[in-house]
Amino acid sequence: MTTNVTRPMWPLNAAAPELYFAQLSHLGLIEIEGEQAESFMNGQITADVTGLQANQWKWGAHCDPKGKMLASFRIFKHLDGLKMLLPVSAIDVDLPQLQKYAVFSKAELKNATSDYVLIGIAGTKASQWVAQHYGETTELFTQIDHGFLLKDGSAPARYILGLTQDAAQQLITSQAIELVDCHAWQAEEIKAGYPNISAQHAAQFVPQMCNLQSIDGISFNKGCYMGQETVARMKYRGGNKRALYILSGTCKTLLNAESKLEVAVEDSFRRAGNIIEWVQTDEQVLLTAVLANDTENDAVLRVADDESSSLTVIPLPYEIESEE
Repeated sequence: MTTNVTRPMWPLNAAAPELYFAQLSHLGLIEIEGEQAESFMNGQITADVTGLQANQWKWGAHCDPKGKMLASFRIFKHLDGLKMLLPVSAIDVDLPQLQKYAVFSKAELKNATSDYVLIGIAGTKASQWVAQHYGETTELFTQIDHGFLLKDGSAPARYILGLTQDAAQQLITSQAIELVDCHAWQAEEIKAGYPNISAQHAAQFVPQMCNLQSIDGISFNKGCYMGQETVARMKYRGGNKRALYILSGTCKTLLNAESKLEVAVEDSFRRAGNIIEWVQTDEQVLLTAVLANDTENDAVLRVADDESSSLTVIPLPYEIESEE
């Protein structure tokens, strides 16, 4: 699709616009179709697909046999099947694993990223714009002409608009929409404490290490699925020592998926954890990271090998569900 050139997001320490549209080029789609699509996926992922309503979406994770996440995603019903919305880099890791088991079911999976343009709609006037163009809706998922609309439960509400290539181009042109790059949307996802796992972190974390249990991304009442034994053991026998945190601060180093964090312990620093998702403007950074789950809110953290870096813990917008 040919769109207007995206512009960079504003500095992290500046206020966001009242309404903005982000090109979600960092996200992609996996499509699952076939008469056994729901039952197949229910036996593969942490979310309860059979209980998924037509007007909602759910968080979920797909794990390897050891219970480590290959991908985390939003899943929803669309047209005659299901769609998973996830970081585009994770598709190359996750899709082949799902397809490997789908050969035993009447389910077909494909990478549907190129079929749609994904646009994030955010800001205090996002709901007003959506109501004007797609009608008032309180639903988490709405099927629309030429695509779909996902509503996030945050305040103010945010939306993910998925449109076919032609429909997206027509909307952008007719409404003179100027797109900001995906970092603006990622900043909102980070502030929501969401676990967007990229390919670089596949097979590293059990779902509870990224707070999936606290955002209704794990069903402990459904049937068996890949990695269930490990996930259930973390809940009922304990043993999970890590959690997803939100951090904000400064850093002179250009961050990447391999960047490490350190925490102050007495008169020195020791390794603290891994960065999951990040946004960086100049020396300002906002990120999610997997840290020890006993990390205090007043902990002093920094990016490894950057002595000038200073990071502080930002409270999560939800409670971390404790294990029994």
